[in-house]
Amino acid sequence: MDTYSGLAELKAGESAIVTQVGGEESMGRRLMDLGLIPGTRVTCLGASPAGDPSAYLIRGAVFALRRKDANTVRIRPLSREQDKKDRS
Repeated sequence: MDTYSGLAELKAGESAIVTQVGGEESMGRRLMDLGLIPGTRVTCLGASPAGDPSAYLIRGAVFALRRKDANTVRIRPLSREQDKKDRS
């Protein structure tokens, strides 16, 4: 994955950097309160058995977001090489 996309497009184990938070004003504000601001690293930990919501690691905490809300967060995915480098 090498293009800008919505957070919900991340698969389990993939990481990305937040570039923009949109959505309705109240939801956008809530997402930013959770730490989803531009420059924040996010990792998808997996999805529920039904596929929605998905769990994301954000600034050391795990949050479950519905696909609808996660897609309002624009991201720049990290390559596996960048991800490994950042973790070491």
